[in-house]
Amino acid sequence: MERVAALDEPLKKILGGTTAKVLAEHLGLETVGDLLHHYPRRYAERGELTRLSDLPLDEHVTVVAQVADARVLTFNHGRGQRLEVTLTDGSGRLQLVFFGKGIHKPHKDLLPGRRAMFAGKVSVFNRKLQLAHPEYELLDRDADNDAVDAFANQLMPIYPACQQMASWKIAKAVDAVLPSAQDAVDPLPPGLREGRALIPLTEALLKIHRPGTKADIADARARLKWDEAFVLQVALARRRFADSQLPAVPRRLTPGGILDAFDARLPFTLTEGQTKVSREIFDDLATEHPMHRLLQGEVGSGKAQPLDALVLTPRGFRPMGEMAPGTEVVVPSGGTALVDGVFPQGEREVWRLVLSDGSTVECDDEHLWIVSSRATGERVLTTRALRADLLDDDGRPRWSIAPATPVDLDDGGPRPLDAYELGRTVGAGGAAPAGRAVPDAYRNAPVKDRRALLAGLLDAGGEPLGADGAARVFRAAPAPLAADLAWLARSLGGTARSAPAAGGGHDVTVAVPEEGVGGDAFRRTVLAVEHVGRRPVQCISVAHPSHAYVTDHFTVTHNTMVALRAMLGVVDSGGQAAMLAPTEVLAQQHHRSVTEMMGDLAEGGMLGGAEQGTKVVLLTGSMGAAARRQALLDLVTGEAGVVIGTHALIEDVVQFHDLGLVVVDEQHRFGVEQRDALRSKGKQPPHLLVMTATPIPRTVAMTVFGDLETSVLDQLPAGRSPIASHVVPAKDKPHFLARAWERVREEVAAGHQAYVVCPRIGDDEEAPAPKGKKAKDPAAQPSSPEDLAEKRPPLAVLDIAEQLGKGPLAGLRVAVLHGRMAPDDKDDVMRRFAAGELDVLVATTVIEVGVNVPNATVMVIMDADRFGVSQLHQLRGRVGRGAAPGLCLLVSEMPEASPARARLAAVAATLDGFELSRIDLEQRREGDVLGQAQSGVRSSLRMLAVIDDEEVITAAREEATALVAADPELTGCPELRTALSALLDDERESYLDKG
Repeated sequence: MERVAALDEPLKKILGGTTAKVLAEHLGLETVGDLLHHYPRRYAERGELTRLSDLPLDEHVTVVAQVADARVLTFNHGRGQRLEVTLTDGSGRLQLVFFGKGIHKPHKDLLPGRRAMFAGKVSVFNRKLQLAHPEYELLDRDADNDAVDAFANQLMPIYPACQQMASWKIAKAVDAVLPSAQDAVDPLPPGLREGRALIPLTEALLKIHRPGTKADIADARARLKWDEAFVLQVALARRRFADSQLPAVPRRLTPGGILDAFDARLPFTLTEGQTKVSREIFDDLATEHPMHRLLQGEVGSGKAQPLDALVLTPRGFRPMGEMAPGTEVVVPSGGTALVDGVFPQGEREVWRLVLSDGSTVECDDEHLWIVSSRATGERVLTTRALRADLLDDDGRPRWSIAPATPVDLDDGGPRPLDAYELGRTVGAGGAAPAGRAVPDAYRNAPVKDRRALLAGLLDAGGEPLGADGAARVFRAAPAPLAADLAWLARSLGGTARSAPAAGGGHDVTVAVPEEGVGGDAFRRTVLAVEHVGRRPVQCISVAHPSHAYVTDHFTVTHNTMVALRAMLGVVDSGGQAAMLAPTEVLAQQHHRSVTEMMGDLAEGGMLGGAEQGTKVVLLTGSMGAAARRQALLDLVTGEAGVVIGTHALIEDVVQFHDLGLVVVDEQHRFGVEQRDALRSKGKQPPHLLVMTATPIPRTVAMTVFGDLETSVLDQLPAGRSPIASHVVPAKDKPHFLARAWERVREEVAAGHQAYVVCPRIGDDEEAPAPKGKKAKDPAAQPSSPEDLAEKRPPLAVLDIAEQLGKGPLAGLRVAVLHGRMAPDDKDDVMRRFAAGELDVLVATTVIEVGVNVPNATVMVIMDADRFGVSQLHQLRGRVGRGAAPGLCLLVSEMPEASPARARLAAVAATLDGFELSRIDLEQRREGDVLGQAQSGVRSSLRMLAVIDDEEVITAAREEATALVAADPELTGCPELRTALSALLDDERESYLDKG
């Protein structure tokens, strides 16, 4: 064990307390082993020797030259000093600059006439090339060329560093511990290492930190990736093996039971993908070992709204087309949740629900609505079911839509005026600031401000309607004011009906529930469902058990497909199913959602319950004693086939009659301990289904969910023309950008139209000056193309439109569109573009709102590196909507080797949602991807790139599976056991905790 001790030695013993403290606090490095596994993130090459006349800007160079002169200058009124050294090599001159305390040694060394090698990055100051603080090595007059070459071509490791500890200081610390690499325990079995031609671990550690050649780095990386992949996959393989040895009760499908009854009343047909995945699940359930399956993309499959439908967020409504994973949206109960999946559905037939107050909502036929009728109470129905069963026998509308809970909003804009007084001013005919009826900042305001604003409007221009005066009518309101009155009323849980007035304008009848009173009396009925036509649509999944959000005109929509069928299949076979939720509120909402979808099938054994039904019970920690006692009794007797609950389900007191299936939402991962505790509730271990709505790349699934089999429900866009995407490197190859504008002209000549998208508007919203703009210190100047590109303000619509109109697109009909245009102007531009009266629309991302022009075939996105992956994907979806193929050109000034360009190239390469999720993940650190799922893992992956190293992960998985099958206890691999215990929590050596 002495060998392990050498790597476990605290760094303070070797490096001293101060350095060790910085490494521990800022980089999490505490032992010799930690520092040895803190690998360089890249290597700086001093580069080939360069003539001074050929120096390239912004690149690391190495030069051999003679000092022509050196002088010390003062600045900042004598408080600062700098050393300027001029070099010459016969071909040109170069200036070196050193500042502050760093001038003393070079001032002594670099005397006129001395010859030396210098390495650094070339920058420009005062229109002269310079190297700031270069490394240098003095040469003897008769220095041989070998020494020069050795210095010039050396690979310098650049470590992940922090402000308190620069990379070169970390390199010195690594030098101090590098001899301990000899004591590293090699976890790979010798046969595997030799069979895969991998170098020994000790050699890999030496080569990764101090490579002699690029081949050394490649050998070391290959070996260290295998260590990480193999140890992780062995841990997962042991878990899979342990599970496969456990017995489970087979749960075979039973015809004529609750599942068949449930399927018979489903208001929509299961898609081919849903049927296939259900078959996989039921096949697993029928085996004698526990199912462990991950179901991807289950939520949100198939229910969609047009891209210009609106979704309520805490800052007001945003278009469906702008939704992206991570967008915060408002749920009907008034809380907020994140969008955790976006699923483009291509073009579909779209229908319009017309509600009793004149408001309308558009969606596809599969869309789910929470509706009520006098006869049935609350149900969840599709648009198709509503169409087929719209009216009662007496001809009156049957269904009403659930109201949304009023919520506080804040669009971030200033609200200098009292809301009530502003309402009175506007209601009396005065103009509001910003040239519209009510400024957005007041519309998207907290509930109390919206209530005060509406009161002011109605007090100034409204009159009571009816004897009780509960409703008020505002006569002859101009169109913008009528729209705002309706908006405010609906946002407060009320209703608003607008009718044309005799003398022009609109009579708006408004009714709003009193503060704190439920709005059930204000439910709107569904008057009609009208056909709109084919339009591009998408659906979103909301990370909330209700999976509901608030759409146009504050209408609640339900967007879920609960994984109930597997649970009901288990109930048919005599077992019970449990669904786990992390909080009581979410458990209650899950319970409500499930009972709604099941109807009387959830009332087994109760008066009015269906014959094949079962009980669906809720179990949480704060239930009253009587209700809790009844729920526990229903579980232990088997009366309840389905239970939905929190961690309370895991308590010792909870006993099941026969627990057959546990369903876990991956948003709320439960750890191995919780799974084990639930296992003990069954006579034999239950089957397990883990669900996620987000597409997970195969590599991540293999690594994070390696102990689960994977099923995928993918809904690829249908009915769309292909879209070709290309990156246009505007700075490196200006002629590519010129060709892009030629392509636009060609498309217009062929009768098509184009979009040009810019990140900024460009009138009065100037970007702040880059930091360091006025600094005299050259170190503060942008020093690389990346810096320069990032410090430049983003390209603006107004500037680009003018340049295009006078230059490459002269003669074409070019117009601009952005968010700060007056609504009428915006509508006019959109109408003209849709009608084909304009050739090119230069716009911000506002084109995601209400613009659907099948004739538009080309899009040029300027400064594409300033947009996120999902936003680029959404923007690109604006073209290729008609019969002609689409073209998307991603213009960037970033250098070819930059991460931003790599991201754009990846976006250009695919239209696939899973692939784009992979690209999105690539932008995060690998440790974040894994650490989120493996709270038991002490050290995140450092060398293995989950996204890029699929071949290594796949091969490691195969090797690990074979090894564990032959030697489950790893008795023949003591070093591997040691590595496992270092990777995982001691008490859970063979388990990964998905906590």
